[in-house]
Amino acid sequence: MGSAGKAIAAAGMLCGTMDITAALVVYGQFGLRPQRLLQGIAAGVLGNRSFESGWATAALGLFLHFVIAFGAATVFYVASRWMRFLVDSWALWGGLYGVAVYFFMQRVVIPLSQAARRPFSWKMMWIGIVIHIICVGLPIAWGVKRFGK
Repeated sequence: MGSAGKAIAAAGMLCGTMDITAALVVYGQFGLRPQRLLQGIAAGVLGNRSFESGWATAALGLFLHFVIAFGAATVFYVASRWMRFLVDSWALWGGLYGVAVYFFMQRVVIPLSQAARRPFSWKMMWIGIVIHIICVGLPIAWGVKRFGK
């Protein structure tokens, strides 16, 4: 596998693993069970039907979660080939990329999906931003810096 493949694979896997772990821990504190959380991700494509099929749709949710993580890693990798400052100052730009990914998910992806809409919460927004900085942007930027040439 070339450096692009290694960078995207490492960044996507690290991001996906850290982000889903954070989601399971944080939402678990609010009483959300892992199966329900993963089914909620699958609801983006299946709507409310995702909650009727048990672990099958939870597995689909986990798969979709990693598709998104690898997509975010790919976007950062491609951008970093043209804008070297993204990897030269990877911690700064990775953190900012995490914020950008958070708002892209909230303002574009989720509204275009079939997922249920949740009422706005400042608390959940800030929790989401911090998680995206630490568990999305930074691992992606580090993975691209470390494994991309």
